[in-house]
Amino acid sequence: MKRFLSALAALAALFLMSPTASSAQPTKHEFAVFATGCFWCTEAVFQHVPGVLHSVSGYAGGTVDHPTYAQVSAGTTGHAECIRLEFDPAVVSYEKLVEIFFASHDPTTLNRQGSDEGTQYRSAIFYTDAAQQRAAARGKIAAQAKHEDQIVTVIEPLKKFWPAEDYHQDYFAKHPDQAYCRFVIKPKLSKLRDHGVITK
Repeated sequence: MKRFLSALAALAALFLMSPTASSAQPTKHEFAVFATGCFWCTEAVFQHVPGVLHSVSGYAGGTVDHPTYAQVSAGTTGHAECIRLEFDPAVVSYEKLVEIFFASHDPTTLNRQGSDEGTQYRSAIFYTDAAQQRAAARGKIAAQAKHEDQIVTVIEPLKKFWPAEDYHQDYFAKHPDQAYCRFVIKPKLSKLRDHGVITK
């Protein structure tokens, strides 16, 4: 009996030391910052990507602290309208987000998307570490094979992200019947769904 109890105790200790599903560390969420023109449109696209948990419209790439929409729209701050995504890499990889980035806008037009013109509407990827920089560069090369014109997307380090004013957040979700949303964003989302770029 003593041998049996000793063996049982040893087995219990081994079980407690073994990693289990309950003790496993949760997946660490990551962040990505993309600019594809008007941030209302950029945000709407990525909010339809499984694995994207949260998005914030804002500004990056410029020299002015605490920029306002009026300042950025004037084209004098150097900032681009962009979004910061929080995503679960266990569901969607950064590489996949870069692929969607290039597929969701025209990366060959310099400082312009549709009727929106100015450096604030440039195509840009703001990376947060060396791994993102490499992934963005690979994604750009892959995307170039699908375009005859030269891709002008800039890939640069994220120095600071400034959240935009509250009324810009979740704009499409809150104002689906606003003119820009009806005539620009809705058709874009439909086209991306038809081509399998987004699935929800």
